[in-house]
Amino acid sequence: MAQPDSKKIFFENLSGAGKAIAVLTSGGDAQGMNAAVRAVVRMGLYVGAKVYFIHEGYQGMVDGGDNIREATWESVSSMLQVGGTVIGSARCKDFRSHEGRLKAAHNLVKRGITNLCVIGGDGSLTGANLFREEWSGLLSELVQQGLIEADAVQNYSALHIVGMVGSIDNDFCGTDMTIGTDSALHRIIEVVDAIMTTAQSHQRTFVLEVMGRHCGYLALVSALACGADWVLIPEMPPEDGWEEKMCQKLSANRAGMKRLNIIIVAEGAIDRNNKPITTDYIKNLVVKNLGFDTRVTILGHVQRGGTPSAFDRILASRMGVEAVLALLETTANTPACVVSLCGNQSVRVPLMECVQTTQEVQKAMDQKRFEEAVKLRGRSFENNLRTYKLLAHRKPESELPVSNFNVAVLNVGAPAAGMNAAVRSAVRVGISEGHKMFAVSDGFEGFYKGQIKEIKWGDVGGWTGQGGSLLGTKRTLPAKHVDKIAEQIRKYNINALLVIGGFEALECLLQMCEARSTFEEFCIPMCMLPATISNNVPGTELSIGADTALNAIVETCDRIKQSASGTKRRVFIIETMGGYCGYLATVGGLAAGADAAYIYEEPFDIRDLQANVEHLTEKMKTSIQRGLVLRNENSNVNYTTDFIYQLYTEEGRGVFDCRKNVLGHMQQGGAPSPFDRNFGTKISAKAMQWLSQKLVETYRKGRVFANTEDTCCLLGMHARALVFQPVVELKDHTDFVHRIPKEQWWLKLRPLMKILAKYKTSYDVSDSGQVEHVIHSRPKDSDASVAM
Repeated sequence: MAQPDSKKIFFENLSGAGKAIAVLTSGGDAQGMNAAVRAVVRMGLYVGAKVYFIHEGYQGMVDGGDNIREATWESVSSMLQVGGTVIGSARCKDFRSHEGRLKAAHNLVKRGITNLCVIGGDGSLTGANLFREEWSGLLSELVQQGLIEADAVQNYSALHIVGMVGSIDNDFCGTDMTIGTDSALHRIIEVVDAIMTTAQSHQRTFVLEVMGRHCGYLALVSALACGADWVLIPEMPPEDGWEEKMCQKLSANRAGMKRLNIIIVAEGAIDRNNKPITTDYIKNLVVKNLGFDTRVTILGHVQRGGTPSAFDRILASRMGVEAVLALLETTANTPACVVSLCGNQSVRVPLMECVQTTQEVQKAMDQKRFEEAVKLRGRSFENNLRTYKLLAHRKPESELPVSNFNVAVLNVGAPAAGMNAAVRSAVRVGISEGHKMFAVSDGFEGFYKGQIKEIKWGDVGGWTGQGGSLLGTKRTLPAKHVDKIAEQIRKYNINALLVIGGFEALECLLQMCEARSTFEEFCIPMCMLPATISNNVPGTELSIGADTALNAIVETCDRIKQSASGTKRRVFIIETMGGYCGYLATVGGLAAGADAAYIYEEPFDIRDLQANVEHLTEKMKTSIQRGLVLRNENSNVNYTTDFIYQLYTEEGRGVFDCRKNVLGHMQQGGAPSPFDRNFGTKISAKAMQWLSQKLVETYRKGRVFANTEDTCCLLGMHARALVFQPVVELKDHTDFVHRIPKEQWWLKLRPLMKILAKYKTSYDVSDSGQVEHVIHSRPKDSDASVAM
């Protein structure tokens, strides 16, 4: 396939020739660790380094022998979709002793290994840093004992360490998300969704305990994702007298015709006196005070199991490649670093700064400085907690501000999972801000027909986990009906508008901006939230619904590949949706381990197709049994899915056979992923707060009048922050013919997909940065982790 231009071609500047890299997983396992191992091995081999597995974590390093084995390209095949860690993990007492570390150093030096990639939690990474600091002293001891030659001290003078955090707890400061957290959230939400159906049938209360040790991230985010009635986390214990308040809340919800209650408890939950709060205590409390039929479910290690989510596979692959680049660039004076995620960017942060900040959180909790503990967890955690409180606990009418503003919310375009979570969030935040909220059914078609009604707090209960669009959505644009829409705005006295949708929503806002000169009714604050599985909206790197679609693609690809196990060599041609945008094909291909992905943005011809067939044929002859090729539905008008299928079938004859599959609308259906639930919830809350601010700013002489460009915006994710951008400014960044942005960040991931599929290609390292300090790695005004 044709290669994109690259600012820097790393293999011309950075070479791994003569270097040896070892990768190990340590501590608790986490889904996605195998994807990180695979990326380290293949990137290391790609740059010319020798790469070694260290089996069974630090124990394998101490024991040596067959525990340290050289890795090959084929040895990491078919491990991307496997949960846990195939190279094993163990907690090692021996490595905590000086003698154990001396043995480990000897085992590494014998193989010439001076670059270590450690995937684990804070304990594993702290041990790695200590090992690095002792390295020169350990080598001197080995020389004195006659175990290594004197020149080995000079040849292997420095040990270079790069860490990746693999932990479902997401308890490591310095990164927005750790490898495995998103997958654990998938397991939790799957269970909660299943429990909610049975709880509703019997009008039961369920108390669920989730993992996380002393970190409440899993509990907090899963509570946000399922709309739990109450959540208990160690970082912010409930105020004294919480038992009575919780029972009042549960009782009020039942009185409001809700047939079930969900209470989520972090395993480390405590009260203000640092006394543990157990699930049995809560169950007995509810039964005694309310008489509700109550059950306890402890999720346990199911949260650690299963296949990794699409997010974790992509995160781990990006981090693994970045870790190898960091090792190649490191010098004797470079501090040990951790590859972390900030917003949508990979960054490097000093390992010990992260560890010290993580330890500070526990100290703050022990000393009952809970507000500080929440802040130390990071802005993402803080924002999650603030959003949960805003949405879960309704203030009494007497405490609500009186704004006298009416705000309408509607969905536009094709349905996307997470739309309902965004609507729920908008309605509840709007009511909390004192507004009267109106729901518009069936998009702008419903708007001009007058399908508008007031929507209350309780009307959106249980919406978070619902797929599709409960409001109804249509692709109708407002241009032909502006007069009727203006009439409805006047009739219902609509003062602000929140539009949730894809590319059509952008077109709608542009048309209404244009109509401001003719109809004053459109001179109101308007905000758009991007919601489309295609992720083709300019002004944002991520859209609500895209993550759910990616998981559907990856899950289906896993099943399709598995269907060929035990058969002869087979290649699958898979067609994805996305219009002219190749996001789903590219990122889905990276997460599923595809050999090629054909997209409109990267033109290809018959020579590229032939080269891909030949490349796959060579791989089939030597190692792999299954191949996967993805094609975006509009990638090329002539090279259709049928054409590519027939070409591969003919050219691969005698080596492999071929099958094709068009995934279709299954990519658009299903319950929203935890990512989409929380992304939709959080950006919708932020949008409503922005609308409230604009309403106040533009209220003059008894009316709202907003006609400036900055009062009609799209809220999107940019690298490390959520940004409001005037839609008028986005026109120059948009290809309206093909309905895609002119620049798309994910195109930088395509070379990564090709490298991991054994293609020779260029790789842009312009985003691979210097080590950043923990306190400086977060933008001041950012409360937006891509991940939740």
